[in-house]
Formats: sequence, C-alpha cells, structure tokens
Amino acid sequence: MPETMRAVDIKGDTGPADSLFIASIPKPVPTAAEALVKIKAFGLNRMDLLQREGHYPLPPQAGKILGVEFSGVIEGVGDSPEKGFKVGDEVFGLAYGGAYAEYIAVSTHMLVHKPKELSWEESAGIPETWITATQALYLIGCYTPGKSVLWHAGASSVSIAGIQLALGDSPAAVFATARQDAKCEFVTQTLGATAAFNTSTQDWPAEVLKATGGKGVDIIIDFVGASYFQGNLDAIARDGVIVTLGAMGGTKLPAGTDIGAFVRKRCRFEGSSLRSRDEGYQGKLRDTLVEHALPRFVDGRFKVFVEKVFPWEEVVEAHKLMETNKTMGKIICRVE
Repeated sequence: MPETMRAVDIKGDTGPADSLFIASIPKPVPTAAEALVKIKAFGLNRMDLLQREGHYPLPPQAGKILGVEFSGVIEGVGDSPEKGFKVGDEVFGLAYGGAYAEYIAVSTHMLVHKPKELSWEESAGIPETWITATQALYLIGCYTPGKSVLWHAGASSVSIAGIQLALGDSPAAVFATARQDAKCEFVTQTLGATAAFNTSTQDWPAEVLKATGGKGVDIIIDFVGASYFQGNLDAIARDGVIVTLGAMGGTKLPAGTDIGAFVRKRCRFEGSSLRSRDEGYQGKLRDTLVEHALPRFVDGRFKVFVEKVFPWEEVVEAHKLMETNKTMGKIICRVE
C-alpha cells in the first residue's frame, strides 16, 4: 500500500469555504529534480479562493490540492536535485499547487533556503507574493530607479511586498490606493509610501495627478480591472506601463470608456500571471528574489506582515477571513 498523508480537500471539488476539509490522500514521491518537503506552514492567496470556487484556470502542472507557497524541511530528493539542496534543509518555496498538505513534492529550482532570522510562518508568506511583486515591478513594469509607482489594493500582500521593493530602490515616489482609511494609514505610516488615496471617498486619479504635478505615475500595478481601467489611463504618465494582475472589479468595460490615452500618452497595458509560467521563468524570478530581497529580510529592511496564523485544521476560518477583504498582510496556516 502506498503511504498516505493528510491534505485539505474540497467536498464536491468546488464550493464555499465550508466545503474545505482534511482528507487522507497518497503521499507524493519526489522524482528527478524534485524534493519532498514536510510542510511546516503554508500561505493563503486570493487565487485559492477562486480555485476553491472553480473560477481559476489551473495550469497543467497543478493538481486539485490548493496552495502555492509553503515552508518546511526537505525529507527526500529525486535523482537530480539542484546543487545545494539536501535532506534536512529548512526551505520555503513556490509550487503550482499542493501546499495545503503535510507533504509536497516540488522542484528544487523553486526552493529557497530559509534564513534563521525568519520564522516558518514568515517564510511561508514570501514566495507567491514577493515573486509576483518582483515580476510586476521589474519584468513587466520595467522599473528603474527614479520612476514613480502606484500600487492598487495597497494593503494586499502583493502590494505590501511591492511597495517595500520600490521604496528600497530609489523611487521618485511610491503611491497606493485602498478602500479603507485604516489601510491608507497603514500604507503610509507603517510601510512608508509617499501617499495613499481612498478610492471609496477620493477622486484618486485626480489626487495622483496633483501629487505628481500633472505628470502622472510611470508604473501602475492593478488587481481591480474594469472599474479602475479609466482611472488608470487618466493617472498614467507618458510612456508609462499599466500592469494588470487581476480583475476583482470586473472584466467588462463600462460604456463611455475613453482609450485615447493609449495613443496620446504612448502608454502600455499588459496583463500577467505567475502560476501559468514555466519553471524556467519562475526559477529566474526565484534567483532575483534570493539576490535582491533575501538579504533585506535577514537584516530587517524588508518585512513579511502576517495578519493572522491559524492551525491548518481551521482552514475554513482562514478562508472566511480572507473573504472579508479587511486584512493587512498574510494569512498563514501552520501544519502541526
């Protein structure tokens, strides 16, 4: 009989948070460049909610178990692991899926050695959020020192990471938006952003233009989609880049949307995702994270903000908390 492990499954394959439960499934076996990691903690992401509800297009490498980021200890390796990874190593990493479990078989090309300065919970909150932010800011947004950046959903985990990345690389200014005053205050006072605008109570494109002397911002990273589309075009600077990573505000543009800025401002609009990228692409981003960000986690310049840690048996409550849209930081589940 094959060995088994516990993992979070979904009753009926899709459903609300209450459909999550812990089941017994076959324990994975590492092959080739994979490692078998005994999971200590895993992070929740917005895509987990969408996948649970059946609204997320899974890449072919992903199985049905949720979860793309984790921390843990290597318990076994395939026959050709990346040099430097061995049994007993403490690691965190990115996966195509399967992190809501006691064990995961994952490519060693997507693992990072865990510094002693970071807890298991902090480490589990790094991979998806910080690699996504790195991709959006540098690879897609073409950020260079001296540019200005606007991060929508400023208190989301990806934007918390992105704001820190931008502030650490000599920006002209770093702005953010949120829908609650408390989140705007967190972004400016705790993270150090130049300014934050409440999209529920302020004309945020006008505020961005005012704060930049009418120029607009060079890069906008957006998770909202249709409802912010016109505002993004109004707030973007000439030759700017609008990076869209989600569509929480819908995908259908309202009547009267004016796309003239594409020509007038020579701006670029580009969508992207991380999970659908191949291992080589993700591996290069991992290397960028290790070189650029990891030393700053160690010395404290970069921080993983954890909203709440749940025992993984309370994964239903963890999902319900994420659904409130009131968090400011990562939600983590600890695997006992």
